[in-house]
Amino acid sequence: QNEEKWDFVLVSDIHEIGSEKEIKRKKFLDELSKKGFTIKKIEDTKLFYGVRAPQHIFWKYQCLLTNSDSRQQNSSAHQDVPMSTRIRVVHFILQNTVTSDLEKLHDLMKKKVFETAFPLHKKEEIREILKKKWARWRVIFKEQPIEEIRCYFGEKVAMYFAWLGWYTYLLVFAALAGLVTVAAGATVFSSSQVSKEICDANNTIMCPLCDQNCSFWVLSDTCTYAKVTHMIDNEATVVFAMFMAIWATVFLELWKRERATVATNWDLYGWDEEEEELALQLINNSQHEPQLYQHSYFRSTIVLILAVLMVMVLIGIAHALVIYRAVAMALFTQSEVNLLSKHADTIAVMTGAVLHYITIVIMTKVRSHQGAWALLPFLEKPRTFSQRENNFTVKIFIFQFFTNFSSLIYIAFFLGRINGRPGNYVRIAGHWRLEECHPSGCITDLFIQMAVIMLLKQTISNIMEYLIPWISHQLRKNQKPPKKRTLMLGEEEEAEDPCKRQWLNNYELNEVNVFSLFNEYLEIVIQYSFTTIFVAAFPLAPLLALINNVIEIHMDAIKMMRLRRRMVPRKAKDIGIWLQVLEAIGTLAVIGNGLVIAITSEFIPVQVYKYMYSPCRRENHTGMDCSTGYINNSLSIFHIQDFEPHTKVLPEFNGVQISEYRDYRNADDYTYTIQFWHIFAARLAFLILFEHVALCVKLIAAWYIPDVPQKVKNQILTEKHSNLRNELRWVMPWKVPG
Repeated sequence: QNEEKWDFVLVSDIHEIGSEKEIKRKKFLDELSKKGFTIKKIEDTKLFYGVRAPQHIFWKYQCLLTNSDSRQQNSSAHQDVPMSTRIRVVHFILQNTVTSDLEKLHDLMKKKVFETAFPLHKKEEIREILKKKWARWRVIFKEQPIEEIRCYFGEKVAMYFAWLGWYTYLLVFAALAGLVTVAAGATVFSSSQVSKEICDANNTIMCPLCDQNCSFWVLSDTCTYAKVTHMIDNEATVVFAMFMAIWATVFLELWKRERATVATNWDLYGWDEEEEELALQLINNSQHEPQLYQHSYFRSTIVLILAVLMVMVLIGIAHALVIYRAVAMALFTQSEVNLLSKHADTIAVMTGAVLHYITIVIMTKVRSHQGAWALLPFLEKPRTFSQRENNFTVKIFIFQFFTNFSSLIYIAFFLGRINGRPGNYVRIAGHWRLEECHPSGCITDLFIQMAVIMLLKQTISNIMEYLIPWISHQLRKNQKPPKKRTLMLGEEEEAEDPCKRQWLNNYELNEVNVFSLFNEYLEIVIQYSFTTIFVAAFPLAPLLALINNVIEIHMDAIKMMRLRRRMVPRKAKDIGIWLQVLEAIGTLAVIGNGLVIAITSEFIPVQVYKYMYSPCRRENHTGMDCSTGYINNSLSIFHIQDFEPHTKVLPEFNGVQISEYRDYRNADDYTYTIQFWHIFAARLAFLILFEHVALCVKLIAAWYIPDVPQKVKNQILTEKHSNLRNELRWVMPWKVPG
């Protein structure tokens, strides 16, 4: 039975005897044989080579990576290494074995000498446990078997699922807070004075929304939108935004504690990745010299310039979306279809959001093409795989962040603020008016955009993420191999080989690569950005993220166990560079939400009106709402004779001499009023105050919650003391001075 345990399988096409590819393949397999590897060949439609490493390799690994105390205990009896460790060590040796032509396995795969190499999913007890307790939909609300995941897939995958489970658990509190905010908006604030005034404004004539064939309109037409807006734009939203800033900090601080506990339980707290890599290099080649760290300011400058160019391209795409919305708005308002012309602004926002989602999908495909990033390792020269992965992570995250958020940043902070005024609009190519905010407020546009993108990402993207590997697996399975070739005289029948079916079944599964787990992390971290950065505009984001994550955990489990080949297990004592990325998002969330409340929301203008311009300021009205008259105060008057010459207004409201628009301008020369500057100063003051308070609370929370629990600290302290005591026993009395 032991003879049939294979660590890795190499797959190759059947090449002609004597061909260059066949010679290269033989050279590589000969190098493995010299290292003591056992190789088994099975021929089907492809050539399969099972490789098994000799036991002395793992003895060396144990000796090099255990402390002196355990080395003395285990000098006579070597323990069996776990299967995940075997696979990791064998994978390293396979990737770093060099042929006489100075080619590695990676080079041979590029030249199609080998097609692929993978470890096997085997019928082990632990695999059956994972299939039963993890990779099925009926256990969707049960705790994940993290220890079993670690034993089968290695610490890195287990750490990802531990983090994802922890994040999902804490999302419950954020989702509840979001629901309470929306519920408060729907009940307490739905009957707000501001939305009442909009619904009652039957005589308030507003300026046309386009230049050609648009009519004046009545403010009360936007009554429904006003109610929706004030459901998400009220005092409760400010409290919720502050809560989410604290939540993001508490989540990370509690995760650091959880990670310390997990790493200690796995005996990885003091593990050194660099030491492990050097040990594996020496096991593979005892003459190996370490690759030294390198840094070049010139190369770093080139990388920085390339990164800036990449960001500029993504900002250019955001500009294209802005142009689309401006043109779409103009076309929809002039449409013969009543539905399009009546709801032109909403349809332009929603189609713009769908188009934004499509650009996200396209740019994600561009990002996932490894060739596009092949130049970066050459420029940066990272020393280890971990360093290369960290560099790659930061750049790809920035790329994905701008892809996802550039359009949202425009809607939140620029839409409706750079479009000019009636009679003097800012135009694209001198023709199309820049889009204005929705009449009920700019936050509605941001709400719609976020809702559309999050719903599409969590439905279509997740369905495709599961369906594509499933369909691909079914197609590979159903590709029936041709009838077996006629056997030569004296050749044994290979169909009876018990390994053949197992190797074929594994080969039929979808391929995994070193960045398969990276893609899972990236997807959740981008989702975390949506859940925190503009959450003030979309309080339901944490709830959508929670629902998504509960499904995502088990969808990833099913993909890993049933649809994909086995990942090469890797060691890790934390989530790596992603922790710094999450901390950066936490800071951006404070800035983003502060800006949304200060700039996008109507919260500040309403407060300024209440305390400086309302009836309550002038006389004592105890029974009156202090926001009474806000809507009329927030509108400016425009004389229709000042329209631009090419403006054509439909004659629906005959005899109209003046119309109104949302702004704080004087009626005679259209300059800003003193109230505009009061609001501007209040916005700035609130932003500074909100961000300083939120950042101070974040710092206090980070200080208050220790990164490492006392129990873990004491456990490590006790272990160090015990090890030093044992070392002392080995010091002979006659070697002690004195």
